[in-house]
Amino acid sequence: MTEQAAKPRGRVQLLLIAAVFFGPLLVAAFMYYGGTFQPDGRVNHGALLEPIVNLHDEAPELDLSAEAEGKWLLIFEDRGACGDECREGLYTTRQSRLMLGREMDRVQRVFLHGDTPPDTLFLDEEHQGLIALADEPLSALLSSKKPRELADGGYYLVDPLGNLVLYFGPDIDPGDMVDDIKRLLRLSRIG
Repeated sequence: MTEQAAKPRGRVQLLLIAAVFFGPLLVAAFMYYGGTFQPDGRVNHGALLEPIVNLHDEAPELDLSAEAEGKWLLIFEDRGACGDECREGLYTTRQSRLMLGREMDRVQRVFLHGDTPPDTLFLDEEHQGLIALADEPLSALLSSKKPRELADGGYYLVDPLGNLVLYFGPDIDPGDMVDDIKRLLRLSRIG
């Protein structure tokens, strides 16, 4: 084979090698920037509440017990009489906290109920350590900060500094909620 015939062949091979390397990159860039493929870019199951709202700034009269100071709060809200759905929600918070394992002491459960007081005997027997309170201004504040398209009666996660972080709908899989909370606890240096 002559030297002149080898030069075009070498160029073709070099172009094929370049196409194998750069081809997938060009296709991926086209799909991403062309709008045919947009990754979600998130791993959380709950709805991130933005902009950040500090409950202590928005509701300075909020007075949680000393048990909750410096802890993450998992707030369950149910404004009606505590029936089966309410009891199921309280059960979900209890089990979710237990699923955190050795991190569970960093999380305090709060039951935000309406005007109808819950059955205190039931709470004492089934939900020891639960903080139950009726606070209409706090309830209104929480409801105003959750995304409108999500159902009411869910769970709010508040960091130890009082920042409202996540909202979980009432139909969330407790395992998914625990995954989000564990991730935040692992990344957090507070509480």
